[in-house]
Amino acid sequence: MLHKFKKIDYSIVFILVILMVISIMAIYSTTFGRPKVEGFSKNMIVFYVLGFVVFFGMSMINYKFIVKNYLYIYGLGLLLLVLVLFIGNEYYGAQGWLSIGGISLQPSELFKLCLIVMLSTLLARKKNRPLFFGRDVIPISLCVLPPLLLVLLQNDLGAVLSYIFIWIGLLWIGNIKFSHALIGFVLAVSAIVAGIQAYIHYHDEITSFLKDIKRAHWAERFDPWLVPELTSRDVLWQTYNAKLAIGSGGVTGKGYMEGTTIQSNRVPLAYADSIFVQIGEEFGFVGASVLLLLYFILIHRLVLIALECKDRVGAYLIVGIIAMILYQVFVNIGPFIGLMPLTGITLPFISYGGTSLLINMISMGIAMSIKVHTEENEDILGAAEQPSITELILKLFRRKPAQQEQPEQ
Repeated sequence: MLHKFKKIDYSIVFILVILMVISIMAIYSTTFGRPKVEGFSKNMIVFYVLGFVVFFGMSMINYKFIVKNYLYIYGLGLLLLVLVLFIGNEYYGAQGWLSIGGISLQPSELFKLCLIVMLSTLLARKKNRPLFFGRDVIPISLCVLPPLLLVLLQNDLGAVLSYIFIWIGLLWIGNIKFSHALIGFVLAVSAIVAGIQAYIHYHDEITSFLKDIKRAHWAERFDPWLVPELTSRDVLWQTYNAKLAIGSGGVTGKGYMEGTTIQSNRVPLAYADSIFVQIGEEFGFVGASVLLLLYFILIHRLVLIALECKDRVGAYLIVGIIAMILYQVFVNIGPFIGLMPLTGITLPFISYGGTSLLINMISMGIAMSIKVHTEENEDILGAAEQPSITELILKLFRRKPAQQEQPEQ
């Protein structure tokens, strides 16, 4: 056991500790003097203690165990997504939380890891050979469809987009043909541009439709970004004050707990989804840059682990984790600098939230397990020719005992 601890990348541990300090300080600043949330910084300390226990625990467990049980992990994740539709609690317009023993769990966050494990295992069985569109790309995409639909029913647009980003990232690294990737990119860009133009020109009709299907808050997220002139002051309140606060921070910021916009509580959910605003206002461009640099170093260390990994599925797992973190960082910060609409995504390792933090710490633990055990698991899926993903998925429902090979005469 001791020799495994020696293999841990302690530069990642050091970065996580720094992010913990930043998180607790930021949450304390955004909740100070507000009775309903004043104790959240103490809760975050507890979450981080549990997170580091999980991190080191996952580091000691051979990730091969996770890979071998990818079907059960994927199935359990789907089950939780189904359960939350019937017995879930609703917060901020999304019915996405389960209460278990007084603890709130967000299955859509947990399923990000389940999806990474499922897709990584299926792709690794291709042995880096090009993916065929009919036999591989379509079947693996169908594995993403059920959770997408379930989370859409929960009204969680942010999680839906995160699944798509993970799916795209893993398909790209999984050796999708360049022609297929190019066609997909052109179609995606065309759809986004057409969707934006349609939203602008048919705003009233689309808004009315969203109200009819009980998704009116989606319009409130897109309006400040696309049609601010048609948006009410109440809807613009969060993004307007967020940009004002970040801009007023200047180069070095106004000082810790001295941010006038944050301390006057003019930015909703400043301890959670909007926590970057506190960093921008109170620590300025320098503080925000340091935070982004920490994310860059963390991702750089993960990339190095993936490059050194002798097992294909381990490298895919790390790529999925990197995609998940990159998506969260970009989509959390983007709305506050006018790049995209609000989607309600937490800032990794910084925003308040037990489920989000624990999922991210589990992810780091899996990445560390890959580093610790990589020499023990060279190509754990075997070197034999592997079937297509279509055949793999079909075999899930009609498994037969493997036949023993006849000895040579």
